[in-house]
Amino acid sequence: MAGIGGERGQRGIAAIPLGGVGVGWSVALAVAAGLWLLTIGQARGMGVGPGTMGMALPLFVGTWVAMMGAMMLPSMAPATILSATAPTAAPVASRTAQVAAHVAGFFLPWAAYGLAAFAALRGIEHLVDASPGVAKWLGVAIFAAAGAYQLSPWKHACMAHCRMRMPGAADGVGRALATGVRHGVYCVGCCWALMTVLFAVGIMNVPAMIGLTAVIFLEKLWARGPLLARAAGVAFLVMAVVAAVHPSVLGGLQPADMAMQTAAMHGGM
Repeated sequence: MAGIGGERGQRGIAAIPLGGVGVGWSVALAVAAGLWLLTIGQARGMGVGPGTMGMALPLFVGTWVAMMGAMMLPSMAPATILSATAPTAAPVASRTAQVAAHVAGFFLPWAAYGLAAFAALRGIEHLVDASPGVAKWLGVAIFAAAGAYQLSPWKHACMAHCRMRMPGAADGVGRALATGVRHGVYCVGCCWALMTVLFAVGIMNVPAMIGLTAVIFLEKLWARGPLLARAAGVAFLVMAVVAAVHPSVLGGLQPADMAMQTAAMHGGM
């Protein structure tokens, strides 16, 4: 790592080989790729439809956490790897355990979000069956709320935390887990509105997942990430207007058979 020098740098080199960054990236990308394959395979078998698409709670939460791993790992990996390779005298095995605990803690708030999402999506299923017209306006409201939140000071406060370099690994697995949970809470605060867009377009809508992953990655790592977040907010507000005129974009708020027909017409999976 460039810029490491002196005795402190030597301790870091002794504790973590210089190739650790490359290895860390390789592991993170391999895990993310595996989760993407799992998610895409699940989506291909289910298509695009409203609500939970018939998934029971355990399957839904497992699928949700896998999706979040696929979508979030690329953006969280650099900060986590920098933390793992920060100068330290801790043994490699200890640092590895702490980083693993940090990553596990990071996804706990997203698992909790998945529980709330399950309840919301079950309600959406009932709404789509009972009143498709009202469901359309819910989709409009979801896009409008996501756009407004992207422009809000709360979004940018959480994003500022997510864009910071993480400190070195915590002293002990328990503290690393707690630190991961804290970072996960900030990540949920930064990205929860982006995830609600999937409620409108379909929770298993792979093209939408890929687009949101790109937004999250650039928001957190690109120098102009805050500007991109505002641009995404404006785009969501435009999509709210589009959805009001063309509700066919709301694949997650249409009866399953209609959503599949719409996906086929637009070249979906």
